[in-house]
Amino acid sequence: MSDVYEKLEALLRSLGVKKTELRIYRLLLDKKEPMRITEIQRELGISERSVREHVLSLYRRGILRRTLIEQGWLGYTYSAVSPSEVLENIKQSLVKRINELEQELKSGSKSSRN
Repeated sequence: MSDVYEKLEALLRSLGVKKTELRIYRLLLDKKEPMRITEIQRELGISERSVREHVLSLYRRGILRRTLIEQGWLGYTYSAVSPSEVLENIKQSLVKRINELEQELKSGSKSSRN
């Protein structure tokens, strides 16, 4: 299974996911439970600001899930999206972008013929 994770990480790197973001994703995959920013920061030994930045990037890409928690304070916990779901998200995103580009090319070639 680790071979599959290595291939997924290689794919994510090719799509611009940073090394630290991959460390965060791998940590959350391994832990199999939601973690707060400060817990991730302590576990990996990187600055809280850096963790926040990378976690937000992963969340926006659909690689992490975020859950609002209320325990006397408001905050979020983050958990890893399963590798198969990450692949599906990547595939859907790429197909959508390809379809949009094809539409632009078709409408561009029609207007150049007129």
